[in-house]
Amino acid sequence: MAEPLRRLFTRDEYYAMAEAGILKPADRVELIEGEIFRMTPIGKGHAGCVNHVNRLFTAPLADRAVVAVQNPVYLNNFSEPEPDIAVLRFRSDFYRGDHPTPDDVLLLIEVADSSLEHDRRRKIPLYARSGIPETWLVNLNDNVLEVYRAPSRDGYREVRRLRRGDRIAPLAFPDLVIPVDAILPL
Repeated sequence: MAEPLRRLFTRDEYYAMAEAGILKPADRVELIEGEIFRMTPIGKGHAGCVNHVNRLFTAPLADRAVVAVQNPVYLNNFSEPEPDIAVLRFRSDFYRGDHPTPDDVLLLIEVADSSLEHDRRRKIPLYARSGIPETWLVNLNDNVLEVYRAPSRDGYREVRRLRRGDRIAPLAFPDLVIPVDAILPL
């Protein structure tokens, strides 16, 4: 017997489900490679980390980039994830006309505790295949910052794990040097 085929959804179908009320804002879902995934609830530690990382980028990049928090990024017709932080090319309309695409993304940041394996297995490889130049994973479970650079179809070719005492600067903004201690929770 043949395995049943999965029914994958497009971005248009995903939005149609939301417009029809099948998907509700309270559902907290995202479209990843044609599948609709329910996101885990945001805990206090995760929320606080996202707020703090947002602050680290917003002021220094105010006139050089758009810093988006938990907003969609249109990667392709089957994937529109909502990374915790997206550092985007500056646009005076702040992406009011449509969601940013891979060409707009300078850096994506995911904060993960319960979603760690999902982010590593699904989202980070998807970001690499989409050509996102750099992704950071704030691994709350191990208290490390995982830095992914040099995207390819097979994943990121450069992966570093940074700990307290280390410093990091985004590729797009080498002048913005951030202590890893400022990113990781106390």
